[in-house]
Amino acid sequence: MNDTSARSAWVLLIGGLAGWLASVTLTIERFKLFTDPGYTPSCSINPVLSCGNVMTTEQAARFGFPNPIIGIVGFSVVVTLAVLAVSGVRFPRWIWGGLWVGTVLGTIFICWLIFQSLYRIGALCPYCMVVWAIITPLLAVATEQVWGGSRGPLGVVVEWRWTFVALFYAVVLLLVFLKFQDYWLSLV
Repeated sequence: MNDTSARSAWVLLIGGLAGWLASVTLTIERFKLFTDPGYTPSCSINPVLSCGNVMTTEQAARFGFPNPIIGIVGFSVVVTLAVLAVSGVRFPRWIWGGLWVGTVLGTIFICWLIFQSLYRIGALCPYCMVVWAIITPLLAVATEQVWGGSRGPLGVVVEWRWTFVALFYAVVLLLVFLKFQDYWLSLV
């Protein structure tokens, strides 16, 4: 495994573990809310950073079950592949292609959840934001593995993948600031 692949494997492992831990924590918090409606989740910090407000919405169970269960399954796959990759196992391109498709779908779902959090629910979940922050680096790594060496538009995407990640972060941070600017400015 060359240095780039080793770095990519570690990014997958660290990101996958962080996403998995955030998803497990959210699932536990959600089940505590199921059993005790008066429970205040550990991530309900203030009016803006309030998991409880997010967890009880229909968006938090888009497919009929708590969304973090999707994260537990998806990040388990990422962690498994990452552990194998860190150990030096080389995968065929179709494995990376499957990971790429999964991260593309995850990114689309995360973008929808970001919109819902900001403009429909009006609250942010810190654990959800961990997942928001992780999905694009995972997509960047999978993009490199699948499309690295491509020419034309795909080559440009691969070459600029980390710039796209930074742009994603900048846009999300700007949207969060603009949506809750009255609250943020009241803290100063």
